[in-house]
Amino acid sequence: MKKIILVAGNLDPSTSYEYHNFQKPLVKMGYSILPFDFIKVMRDHGRAEMNQRLLDTVKEYLPDLVILIPQTDQFIPEIIDEIGQHAITIGYFYDDMWRLEYSRFWARHFRYVTTSDVNGLKKFRDAGYSNVIYSPFACNTDIYCNKNLPKLYDVTFVGQYHPYREWYLNYLKKAGINVRVWGIGWPSNMITTEDMINIFNQSRINLNLSNCVFWDIRYVFSPLRSISSTLRVWWHAIKSTLRPDMKTVEQVKGRHFEINACGGFQLSYYVEGLERLYTLGEEIVVFVSPDDLLDKVQYYLKHEEERENIAQCGYLRTRNDHKAENRFHNIFKELDTI
Repeated sequence: MKKIILVAGNLDPSTSYEYHNFQKPLVKMGYSILPFDFIKVMRDHGRAEMNQRLLDTVKEYLPDLVILIPQTDQFIPEIIDEIGQHAITIGYFYDDMWRLEYSRFWARHFRYVTTSDVNGLKKFRDAGYSNVIYSPFACNTDIYCNKNLPKLYDVTFVGQYHPYREWYLNYLKKAGINVRVWGIGWPSNMITTEDMINIFNQSRINLNLSNCVFWDIRYVFSPLRSISSTLRVWWHAIKSTLRPDMKTVEQVKGRHFEINACGGFQLSYYVEGLERLYTLGEEIVVFVSPDDLLDKVQYYLKHEEERENIAQCGYLRTRNDHKAENRFHNIFKELDTI
């Protein structure tokens, strides 16, 4: 298998997760990759024409494999079925822990699908699907790397705005912790991948915060928010009862691997399955509440040697076990045995 079409929603080198963690590692592994940015094509030509152009591309390029990373309803099932007549197809799912119905629907249209959920294989098989490969997130360790930069920040967070994240950050700020924040929806807004990697390197503590809908009474009625932020909290809560695709369950994400690959010390929310990927307390540190987070921030800011030892162990574990190439090697191996 040498020729692969990578169908993703953003392949801009400055900001794209798929460019850095799919396209570049696959090229490094020796595969010929033809990228297809379906969001760009759909924006320029519409949904139906994008699907037709994808099918035409498959017929012209004659790939051995098509890796498709669906988001919502951009793809036409019948087109995906027809593509499967010309190449092996893999539907690569990031968020099936909380989008299980979406993943189940598409599982019948792909030759294979992946799940990042530690319990995903059982869930799919209970629903009657056996064409499933467990593949947790990983990262491109050629890009996410330790640059040995001086530490400029005490505590940082990089990620999209969410009121639950704001609540945690305000809790730290009220206690006098100097926290810097970047990402879509925050005043600093979006940054490039290169800037993000530098921040991971330059931070004494990198926070990894959940963006689920939560019903913690302290959060819902927290006084540490503006009126507009409080309204957003209630709107998220209401939507979670009306929409099955609202994120109400947390998962291991790419950020867990990206921070560690940069040699950064990571203080993360706990999620089931994380302990299978890292040794908790030795390669990554987790918190379970705002008080626990504050205690650990204060502790690890004071204990530099212990903090750096954990960061180094997490860095080595990532480079050994969680490179993007490892994931693709395992997926391709499964194609012959599933």
